[in-house]
Amino acid sequence: MNSDSLHISKLLTAAHFAAEKHKDQRRKGADASPYINHPLKVAELLWRVGDVRDVDCIVAAILHDTIEDTGTTPDELEELFGARVRMLVEEVSDDKALPKAERKRLQIEHAPSLSEGAKQIKLADKIVNISDVAFAPAPDWSLERRREYLDWAASVVAGVRGCNPRLEENFDDVLKKAQELLQQ
Repeated sequence: MNSDSLHISKLLTAAHFAAEKHKDQRRKGADASPYINHPLKVAELLWRVGDVRDVDCIVAAILHDTIEDTGTTPDELEELFGARVRMLVEEVSDDKALPKAERKRLQIEHAPSLSEGAKQIKLADKIVNISDVAFAPAPDWSLERRREYLDWAASVVAGVRGCNPRLEENFDDVLKKAQELLQQ
C-alpha cells in the first residue's frame, strides 16, 4: 500500500471506530442529530477551512470525544491509531470525574500549553459547538446559558491563538454571528 492508501485507510478506520463508539449517542440540539456528525464536522473543518493536512490530527479530530464520552481507553486508541493520535485525543479530553465547572476552568488554563495539533482540534471543536449553541441549541438551554457558553468558548480559544490563522478567522466570524443572534 502506498502512503495515500494508508492514510485513507486510517481515516476510514477512525470514522468507523468513532461511529461505533458513538452509535447510541445524540447531540443536545433540537434536532438530536447523531453524535458522530459532530466529530466528522470538526475533522472536515480542520481539512477544509484550516488547511490541516496532518493525517494524525484529522484522525484525532474524528476520535476527539471517544475517551471523554464513550469509555474508550487511551491504550485502545494507541493500539489502533498510534501514540501520536492517542496523545492528541488525550490532550483535548476532559476528565469527566471532575465537576463540570472545574473541567471548564481547566480547559481555559490548559489551552495555551496544548500541542499545535491539539490546539487546532480544540479550535475547530469550539467553532462547531458555538455554531450549534447559537443556531441549533438544545431546547432546554436558556438564552443566558447560551451566552455564557459563547463567553467561555472565547476564553478557551484565546489560549490557542496563533495555531491556525484561517481557523481563528472562522472562529471570530462564527462567534460574531452568534453574538449578534443572541444580542450580546
